[in-house]
Amino acid sequence: MSFDFSVITGKVAHDIIHSDIPECMRRVEAAYLTHQDGRSVNPDSYFLRFPEKPDARIIALPAYLGGDVGVSGIKWIASYPSNVQRGFPRASAVLVLNNYETGYPFACLESSIISAARTAGSAVLGAQWMNGGKRHARCLGIVGNGLIARYIYQFLLQAGWEVDEVLLHDSTPGESERFAREVCLPERHQRVGSAPDLNTCLRRSDVIVLATTAGTPHITDWELLAHNPVVLHISLRDIAPELVLRSYNIVDDVEHVMKANTSPHLAEKLSGGRGFVTGTLAQLIRGECKVDRSRPALFSPFGLGVLDLAVGHWVYERAVAEGTALQVPDFFFELKR
Repeated sequence: MSFDFSVITGKVAHDIIHSDIPECMRRVEAAYLTHQDGRSVNPDSYFLRFPEKPDARIIALPAYLGGDVGVSGIKWIASYPSNVQRGFPRASAVLVLNNYETGYPFACLESSIISAARTAGSAVLGAQWMNGGKRHARCLGIVGNGLIARYIYQFLLQAGWEVDEVLLHDSTPGESERFAREVCLPERHQRVGSAPDLNTCLRRSDVIVLATTAGTPHITDWELLAHNPVVLHISLRDIAPELVLRSYNIVDDVEHVMKANTSPHLAEKLSGGRGFVTGTLAQLIRGECKVDRSRPALFSPFGLGVLDLAVGHWVYERAVAEGTALQVPDFFFELKR
């Protein structure tokens, strides 16, 4: 018996994803619904931390996604915020896919791109459903102007969003200007600019993307969200728990987001319960919960391994069909008991 094993490079993954962003988003949405139906296994993430590098971590996300996918696997993703000062992205990752019947791995994929794509797909779905299905932002504020923000911006436009103004803010000098110059499409907007400070960015934006490396909440003034924006709280630790408790809160998975001192986790500790959670994104999609614009609407996705499997398996299938997967002969060699 032989076992095929393929390697999918980052370029291949990038080309497949960007050739069909709507399909990538469809795979993310289907994974959310499959997970909500209980046809998945998504254990807690496991964090490897380093005493001498307190801001760095490597995270293992094992999962099984049933339904039409039927694959298990694990993402191994490193987050080193200091990489940004070195001129390259914070995160690096690989994704291993395992055959459900035998357990044998059949593919290894570069996964920082897959991780960014599933995060962006999740964020854009959250924005759309929390905005009542409308794909329009008067002012899109993007706080943290790195790779994740780039993918969210690109996915929003590919999903058909009309954005009148883009307002950028980053704590690293020059990053907003770089993002405006290298990422934004000025022909799609009336204005693209950098906010002089975080507070201005938040106050002026009706749709806000938080994609920072913040470890503790730094948005503490209720007046900054008093205009009831839609907030894609991707970095999870930006918003003070007191503000979380006064908002609508949509999450990807209630159990998963209530850990590691995320803002929802801090809100749970502060309030003594989880009653502040409005529902999950899957419930919002199915009409089992709802939000309106009478309060800030926060989407805080912890990031589920099943989403990586959904996007990664789709990329794998496309790469094999197109002949862009690198086959590794004899990867498994000792196959006699």
